[in-house]
Amino acid sequence: MPAKTAAPSRPIESLRLWFAAHPRSVGESYAEHFVTAVRFGFAMIAGGLACFVHAVFPALFERTGSGTIKRLYSAMAARQPGDVRPAHEEPYWQLEYEI
Repeated sequence: MPAKTAAPSRPIESLRLWFAAHPRSVGESYAEHFVTAVRFGFAMIAGGLACFVHAVFPALFERTGSGTIKRLYSAMAARQPGDVRPAHEEPYWQLEYEI
């Protein structure tokens, strides 16, 4: 009777794809990516809640939502490979005159 060979570890490979492939693609470990994603998520929740409060009480959190978006965009752009410029800095978005 031939000896049994070990079955391929498909479940383990699937878990590796789910939990490690994306973090690796952005140059991070799973733990580093987890911390960064949680930090971004909490910032978005806080900024969103500030926007809801601002909708009811316009005098409160006047710049919190936009400030959160700008801060997160800057942090995200800094993490991207290459020099990513915001759209408003592109030449075709620049005004040719001022009123």
